[in-house]
Amino acid sequence: MSFLRDLKIAVRSLARVPALWITVALTLALGIGANAAIFSVVRAVLLSPLANRDEARLLYLRQSAPGIKEENSTFSVPEIDDLNKNLATVSEMGSISAIPFTVVGLGTPREVPAGVVDGHYFEVMGLRPVLGRLLTPADDGPNAPGAIVLTYRFWRNSLKADPAVLGKNVRLESGDGARMATIVGVLEPSVPYPVETEMIGNVVTSPHHLSATMVTGRTHRMTEVFARLAPGSTLDQARAELRTRYAGIVAAHPDVYKTEDHFRIDVTRMHDQINSRANTVLWVLFAASALLFAIACSNVANLVLARTVRREPELAVRSALGASTAVLRRSLLAESLVLCGSGVAAALLLAWPMVQIIGRYAARFSVRAQEIQLDFSLVGFGVALSLVAAIFLAYIPRLPASSGSLAGSLTSTRSTSSSSNRRLRLFAVLQITASFLLLTGAAVLVRTLYTLEQTRPPFDTSHVLAINLPVMNFGRSPAQVRDFYQEVRRRVSALPGVLNVATGFSVPWRDERGLSINFTFAATGAARPHGIEDWRSRFRVVSSNYFGTLGVPVIEGRDFRDSDKEGAERVVIISQALAKELFPNGDALNRELHWTDPVIQFIGLSPEPRRIIGVVADIDDENIIPAPAMTIYQPTDQEGWYGRLLVRTQGDPYALVPAISRTIHEISAEEPVELPSTLEGIRAEALTSDKLNAIVFGGFAAVALLISVVGVAGVLAFSVSGRTREFGIRLALGAQPRDIMSDVLLQGLTIAGIGLVAGVLFGAAGTRGIAVYVADIHMPGVLSFCVSAIVILTAALVASAIPAARAARVNAVEALRSE
Repeated sequence: MSFLRDLKIAVRSLARVPALWITVALTLALGIGANAAIFSVVRAVLLSPLANRDEARLLYLRQSAPGIKEENSTFSVPEIDDLNKNLATVSEMGSISAIPFTVVGLGTPREVPAGVVDGHYFEVMGLRPVLGRLLTPADDGPNAPGAIVLTYRFWRNSLKADPAVLGKNVRLESGDGARMATIVGVLEPSVPYPVETEMIGNVVTSPHHLSATMVTGRTHRMTEVFARLAPGSTLDQARAELRTRYAGIVAAHPDVYKTEDHFRIDVTRMHDQINSRANTVLWVLFAASALLFAIACSNVANLVLARTVRREPELAVRSALGASTAVLRRSLLAESLVLCGSGVAAALLLAWPMVQIIGRYAARFSVRAQEIQLDFSLVGFGVALSLVAAIFLAYIPRLPASSGSLAGSLTSTRSTSSSSNRRLRLFAVLQITASFLLLTGAAVLVRTLYTLEQTRPPFDTSHVLAINLPVMNFGRSPAQVRDFYQEVRRRVSALPGVLNVATGFSVPWRDERGLSINFTFAATGAARPHGIEDWRSRFRVVSSNYFGTLGVPVIEGRDFRDSDKEGAERVVIISQALAKELFPNGDALNRELHWTDPVIQFIGLSPEPRRIIGVVADIDDENIIPAPAMTIYQPTDQEGWYGRLLVRTQGDPYALVPAISRTIHEISAEEPVELPSTLEGIRAEALTSDKLNAIVFGGFAAVALLISVVGVAGVLAFSVSGRTREFGIRLALGAQPRDIMSDVLLQGLTIAGIGLVAGVLFGAAGTRGIAVYVADIHMPGVLSFCVSAIVILTAALVASAIPAARAARVNAVEALRSE
């Protein structure tokens, strides 16, 4: 009951200083709300278990070849068969291949990201259906009927969770043909890793997966592999056994696994692999929020300590009248709990939208963050933080001794002011240090974003419209598919406002699957430095007028023509960077090159020689900051490879989308016309992650700086109030007001300067410590440090201005009289 009375007294006491109460509550709300929101995201993404049964036994296999810059390569069917023979530490393996399907039969035809799996996949992954059944080994084999399972998200969002979808027959279009399939089930909510999928089919749904090239081609790698630990086995044992098995495969096929390519295999837990990209980002963000919490608590400690020092005569009287130290500390704790309780209530209101914002940010790095919701653990975490803050605030102030005379106690309060002032300054320095660290990190991100924004690609982005136009094979021969795209180009070109039209297989910055394709090749007469056996280049398939549509000049030779088609001379165009690398003397035209990559036999490319007919300016369609593009372009009409439409317009590209869609549907009513966007819009989407980085960390830094400014101003205000007599004496002895103002300003800049030095030291040490565990961590540049320092010093100057002006206005007579 006595503590409840203390709480009531605390409420009445704080009600007399509403400005302090509101300031403390809002400051704590920012610190606690940010931490609670980050904790909610970290818990959902990194700490909570997966839906997969016995996830600790679920493994992800990957191979790599650093020699050819393959950091995370998929597997071929022969490799999987060789790996999965009589393993002791692995009970079962399952595989999935990413492939887009154009679905006909579920409303408007549309292209969906999909996967093709073997019959063991769902058992290995430990997943269950919410409707119907999943695929089993009975669904394997070329004679099995086509069957597909819908992901829960696709079923809920696109089909409105319609249970009648079970048993429905649909047509699945892919680049190699069309197949009919039946919807047999809906998968439980789970993480779609490693590829985003909306439906999953058995092998027979993909004609390519039934081909001999897929089944027998050792270098035809397009399949992800998962495995389950056998009972009693450990991850290290499985890794050792699989590496031994893999070493035997490499030794048995030296023609495929060349020594200089450094092929190797690794095995990780599925949970760790899913979180690999988000792990560092979220923990860094959590550290930033912890810094913000420390700044908030430090600032509140300043305010509470200043208030307590002003109350020292009151506390001294209570102590002299018999109040014990425990009673006084309890009353301070009650006041702190009221302040922190108000802060946590405001924090939870603030955390609600912050979870959504940070969740969208985290979704850029982990599929687990796509649908994060606020959970009750956030409330508990917020309350725990508030209790920590309350106890901290209650035990920061120094209390008068319970023994001794009243006069002695009152006299001692003067001596405590200097020690309190030292603590206030220490807290202010800590705030500046933390703010500097956050500001420096934000400055690096903003500078990176600015560089990306200011780096313009060497082609038009504002007036070029990109549209996905997936291949539809049903009822069409390869010649008819080619005729369809030629007719689309011809009729869209005739629309008013259209300047150029081209087709291709990929769109800059958007089609990760198409843009990642690269092959080895040999060129007649090309230089071979450092003993290079074959060159490697990006592979792009484009139609005639592609470079004119983008506004990229052909530097030498000619562009592709409509006559460069199947049956004609095989020709290619190469990028300027590749031409300089291959032929330094500038004689690239009419040279011959041919593909040597073993994978070309599985994807319909001919190894016949191809004549170089042109050299085009570099187009780096993968990176926002262009790099030398080693690229070979091949005409679409010689060996296929369609799916994308590029339209250069005179006016607003989006205004032509309805007319373009209508024109295409007049040619083929079932053809999906999807994702219309200018290249500028696609580029902006590619920059979203960098923008979010700058916004999120910049927001943390701005809030930290704001709190620090208030903290420095509070310290100086307290210092000025304590030095009123000193200022009065100095003014009475002839000091000028500007001297007093300079003194206070210098005090504020000194606090900021010490904080900056501490920030540089902590930042350097922290960067080196993190670099031990995280690759590619570097010290921020001099510019980032300088900008952050200038911002901090300017903020400190602004924070010092009001207390300095107040000090300069001290009336000497009144100051001396008050003493």
